[in-house]
Amino acid sequence: MQARFRIFRSHTSPWPNIFAAATAFATTLGPERLIGISHSHEQSLGLVTVWYWALETEEWGPKEVHC
Repeated sequence: MQARFRIFRSHTSPWPNIFAAATAFATTLGPERLIGISHSHEQSLGLVTVWYWALETEEWGPKEVHC
């Protein structure tokens, strides 16, 4: 397995919308693949990162999602 991430970011969406998008993705992974969720902000930019385990053969998919 490989550790991977997906970033959810926005300059305009409120925090609940960004967290909703991140948790919807995390829910599809299931608890056995979820490593954790982190967040940060800088001025008007909100950023949430979902860290997860992926099979080596699994396609990477989008690394960043704009909310």
